[in-house]
Amino acid sequence: MRLSDCHNIDDFRRLAKQRLPWPVFDYIDGGADDELTKARNTQAYAECDLVPDVLAGVDQIDTSVTIMGRKSALPLILSPTALQRVFHWQGERAVARAAEKFGLWFGISSLATVSIEEVAAMVSTPKMFQLYVHKDKGLNRSMIERCQAAKFDAIALTVDTIVGGKRERCARSGFSSPPRFTPSSLLSYAARPAWAMNYVFREKFALPNLDTHVRAGTQEAVSIQQYFGTMLDQSMTWQTAEQIRNDWGGTFCLKGVMSAGDARRAVEIGADAIMISNHGGRQLDGSRAPFDQLREIVDAVGGEIEIICDGGVRRGSHVLKALASGANCASGGRLYLYALAAAGQAGVERAIELLKDEIERGMKLTGVTRIDQLNRDRLRWR
Repeated sequence: MRLSDCHNIDDFRRLAKQRLPWPVFDYIDGGADDELTKARNTQAYAECDLVPDVLAGVDQIDTSVTIMGRKSALPLILSPTALQRVFHWQGERAVARAAEKFGLWFGISSLATVSIEEVAAMVSTPKMFQLYVHKDKGLNRSMIERCQAAKFDAIALTVDTIVGGKRERCARSGFSSPPRFTPSSLLSYAARPAWAMNYVFREKFALPNLDTHVRAGTQEAVSIQQYFGTMLDQSMTWQTAEQIRNDWGGTFCLKGVMSAGDARRAVEIGADAIMISNHGGRQLDGSRAPFDQLREIVDAVGGEIEIICDGGVRRGSHVLKALASGANCASGGRLYLYALAAAGQAGVERAIELLKDEIERGMKLTGVTRIDQLNRDRLRWR
């Protein structure tokens, strides 16, 4: 299978599975426990149908939106995800360049494998930084100050990782950050020599936004579950979130909000946006899908705060359904991580191009020329 054979996100998933060692692929692909929530994140979009209008004069359409004060060419954010250097040697650099080419928001994680400063200098496209609140307050302060100096456009405070989800695929494979070559896993890495050569002989793995303060995950191999359980601040409260918003002083988003009550609290502390998200089904298995919760949250706070529906997006029609339900835009991680793992920057660009075509085609077939014409009148629930 080649890049030219990829015509949708599931095709990129198959190509990534061919090219990655199985512990790395399972880290991207896997969820928590029985992976029910991970599956539901995408399945939820099949519960409703779009109702198209015809003869709508759709020769000229506008797919752009303004998200958190910055214009985006598509109603789609490339969500921040960790450890991208492990998936492909081009890592976050590939995603940043692809986002700039298409005029999209994208984010980097606290556990990114390139620095805040390098990403800021590399591209002018709008950028968010996904902040994990660590027990080390000096590290938290350092990351916020570095984002301020680098003029990042937003901070997304992740609020759904107080402890790590039980990621059983990673437990079976022994996946860690950085990857640990053990006798039991060595064969899986050796079976993908192209990946192994790139990982070993290209730029050394690092977590430059953390390594001034912690060794775990940067110089010492740990599982992600272990990292979350030992390094992150489990005492975090709404007062913590409000203090971080004040310390940051810029556009502020809460990532991981799933209830209408928490959405109202986000409004009350002055957040600019929320990402309705369950961390890609990697935390609380059996929890609701973002799209399932979207209408309830829109009814509670719609118009008072921007709402980003995060996770499960595999098709342009999923983006349109999220917008019609009241989201300001949609976002996702696996939708570009599979493509990154499959073919680096070229893969990410092809994935975005396919989604762009699907969004444009879907708008025309639905009979809308602007994003704001998508509303609940366009949907019927089964």
